[in-house]
Amino acid sequence: MVNSFQEKVHRMLPEPKLEFFCDLQVELDPIRELGAGRAGQRRIIPIIGGRASGPHFSGKVLNLGADWQTIFADGLAELDTRYAIETDDGATIEVVNYGFRHGPPEVIAAIGRGEKVAPDQYYMRTHARLETGDAQYAWMNNLLFVGVGAREASTVVLKLYAIK
Repeated sequence: MVNSFQEKVHRMLPEPKLEFFCDLQVELDPIRELGAGRAGQRRIIPIIGGRASGPHFSGKVLNLGADWQTIFADGLAELDTRYAIETDDGATIEVVNYGFRHGPPEVIAAIGRGEKVAPDQYYMRTHARLETGDAQYAWMNNLLFVGVGAREASTVVLKLYAIK
């Protein structure tokens, strides 16, 4: 049973707000199929470059990272990425991004063939953590982020939002 103190605290909890943080264009190498794993089809997609830009920084996505995916029997793609951004002023920011992509089978098949598919035809959402040792950007170590994305033939396009 909820007591009056708990009820008061629940009413005082702030609504989370989303604040645009950055746009990412992440360049990909070809998919490397691993085959069937414990949970589904496994594959690695190397991250080889790209750009990041937003109101707080801009920079390049470094050629050192990958998306370690599991594709489940129902077509759900579990996205598990880790890569780094070098800001234009020399800081390095680690990005750890986890999410889901799914949609109608014909849409997912078109994406797999590298066809252009409108992002509103499928679901691609992520949550991210950014970390850096650079004092100028240390404030981002204490934030969580959510993202919306789209898969193109050799790139992923993401918009990240800070959860305030």
